[in-house]
Amino acid sequence: KTVVAPLDRVKILFQTHNARFVKYTGTHFGLFRAGAAIYGEYGVRGLFQGHSMQLARIFPYAAIKFMSYEQLKMALGRHIGDNHLRNFLAGSMCGIISVAVSYPLDMIRVRMAYITPTGGAPAERVRSVAKMIYREPAYRFGLFNFFRGFPISLMGIVPYGGVSFLTHEYFTSLARSRFAHVAARPADEQPTKGRRRKQRELKGWAELVAGGISGVFAQTASYPFELVRRRMQIAGVHDPTRKASAVKAIRDVWSTGGLRGFFVGLTIGYVKVVPMFAVSFYTYEKLKMLFDLE
Repeated sequence: KTVVAPLDRVKILFQTHNARFVKYTGTHFGLFRAGAAIYGEYGVRGLFQGHSMQLARIFPYAAIKFMSYEQLKMALGRHIGDNHLRNFLAGSMCGIISVAVSYPLDMIRVRMAYITPTGGAPAERVRSVAKMIYREPAYRFGLFNFFRGFPISLMGIVPYGGVSFLTHEYFTSLARSRFAHVAARPADEQPTKGRRRKQRELKGWAELVAGGISGVFAQTASYPFELVRRRMQIAGVHDPTRKASAVKAIRDVWSTGGLRGFFVGLTIGYVKVVPMFAVSFYTYEKLKMLFDLE
């Protein structure tokens, strides 16, 4: 997350159609030009604005996601014979649970990444942004403001979580069977004696490739939902009295960019998720091996 944080900041500015950075979207080297503009005005800290909340969010999000996936896969396996369907449903459900727990932190992170102070004004701090969101009069109860875009987020996490675990399980299974001669560790390096974990261990590069590919599929399947969610999350900045509307956000995206508008920043998303998913799933599998979990 720390390595790709600058990419995430630029992607959020592109997704939310930030007035100061919209000129870079869809242009050659727009990512680098936008990053250079942020660095020139705000320095290195500008590239990491909102990153502290990202780190605070990712701990409960990742922990709940992987833990609940294993439990759900085991429970669903007793009733669903199709492994692909089981993995998709377990991935979708664990995504819903983890998003529900961590969504308010994501809301604060997006707002911090979106806000671009001018005239040398200091960047907004976590406490001030949280207060700003809570005091917006759109909803009677201030806590509801932290869940702007939450329904569309749940819709997006179904393909995102489901496809990510489905494709990861599929490609690792493929590597252990059809491509075992190149992707699996040699038989004399397989730690099987006295262990519960019986599946063949893959070489490091195979785990990384499987994770990276799953990230590409998951990002592609869910990106339009993510973009609409971002628009809804920053709606309160422009009009604190207005409730977030998915229909209006979709219309705004369509009117300004057509179908392509729903995929603004997708290239940055690929650059971000490939290493992130590769490392995430690689670590996940290695920890399962370390703790002797199937």
